Amino acid sequence: MRLATIVTDNGTSAARIDNGSVIALPYPDVVALLHDPGWASVAGKKGIEFGDATALTHNVPVVRPEKTICVGLNYRSHVEETNNKRPEYPTLFSKFPDSLTGATSPIPLPSVSDSVDWEAELGIVIGKPAHHVPVEDALSYIAGMTVVNDVSMRDWQGRTSEWLAGKNFEASTPAGPVLVTVDELDDPLDLAISCEVDGEIMQQARTSELLFGLAELVSYASTFTTLRPGDLIATGTPEGVALARPGKPYLRDGQLVTTTIEGVGSCRNRFYAEHE
Repeated sequence: MRLATIVTDNGTSAARIDNGSVIALPYPDVVALLHDPGWASVAGKKGIEFGDATALTHNVPVVRPEKTICVGLNYRSHVEETNNKRPEYPTLFSKFPDSLTGATSPIPLPSVSDSVDWEAELGIVIGKPAHHVPVEDALSYIAGMTVVNDVSMRDWQGRTSEWLAGKNFEASTPAGPVLVTVDELDDPLDLAISCEVDGEIMQQARTSELLFGLAELVSYASTFTTLRPGDLIATGTPEGVALARPGKPYLRDGQLVTTTIEGVGSCRNRFYAEHE
């Protein structure tokens, strides 16, 4: 199934996308749907015809998840391009709910930063409570996949050894446009991932190149915190970020960034200069 949170006249609604048609479901968003233990059965039933998906206005599929956990330095190529050492354990940081935005939303270039970078990432969404989950069972706790662009303000990120500030500017991290359940994907562990800026390919890799795979990440995180339905894990970015490119071509006013995951979809976000 392809699940979305759509914008309606009355707020938002969870929805299923069927062959280009939108079927509204009786939940305010996908997170609320996932909190129903029988969500897969409910989401597969007939709902209310809402309209054509091509005219759809999406919100983040997992609206205001309880936790967004991000993984840094999780592709060998990105570790090498940033002159870091391969981590012994997953490098984790978190994002606040206000940092997330829609898959087609315009994104401000903050007036206080001149080093805004792209990071295409596979996002995995938790489908049931997970606590002390062994690696061999961890994939069964994943509801599905989405696309994330972990937009980073590198100057703020580099101010201290903690990355929090540079990763949490408001409305800077697009996710979506849908949540694709694992059964929809031929091989959910090996998907093409890419990022384009104004049509120029900047990042291109496969998620099978992750240093810490999906099962390892779910198991590891569930050891120190209970993962809840709707929680989002952004699994890391491959090489090709502006930070490591000659001249550091950070994003400028008017540029369009497209981040894509094979079989899942694309975030397409136009960046604009924010004025004080």
